[in-house]
Amino acid sequence: MGAAEGEEPPEMVDLIDELEALAETVDSESERERVEETLAVAQRVRTGAIFGQVVRGFDRSDAAEALLGSLIFGIPMIIESGTLEIGAYVATRPVFFAGTLALGVVVPYGILYVADIQHVEVVRPILGVVPRRFAGVVSIAFLTSLVLMTAWGRVDWAAPLVALAQVSVVFVGMGIGSALGDILPGS
Repeated sequence: MGAAEGEEPPEMVDLIDELEALAETVDSESERERVEETLAVAQRVRTGAIFGQVVRGFDRSDAAEALLGSLIFGIPMIIESGTLEIGAYVATRPVFFAGTLALGVVVPYGILYVADIQHVEVVRPILGVVPRRFAGVVSIAFLTSLVLMTAWGRVDWAAPLVALAQVSVVFVGMGIGSALGDILPGS
């Protein structure tokens, strides 16, 4: 079953096919059961992650990666005045404001759990529902955008709705950066 020179290496489906064929050729019932057990294990193996790693948990290094990704994507947005204009526009349209906030949550979720860039496992979800990695990535993105926009004088909290809308626009970019920064190193 090994790959000859110039051939593609075998995939999990090839292993399963070989085990199924082997199950048909064994003589004793105990051998057949052993092959079928091995086949069941092979069918449960998780495959398909582009970079071949399984991402579990969420620790300090993951938080640092998420912060770095937020900064890489968010700093250009913070210094760009168009971000403030978009935020002011969004603040006057509640549906767009809600959509902007939703985008800041949905896109990182999609990057982490739907796009299959890495296989991300949910470990000990918060309240049994919210994945810790997702909560960490989104929280880091939002807090980073809030703190930097405020510290760098990019928002005027005298108009809190406009300021929050401006922060939310940066949050979308930082959420994308946070999710990518967290999973691309594959920790």
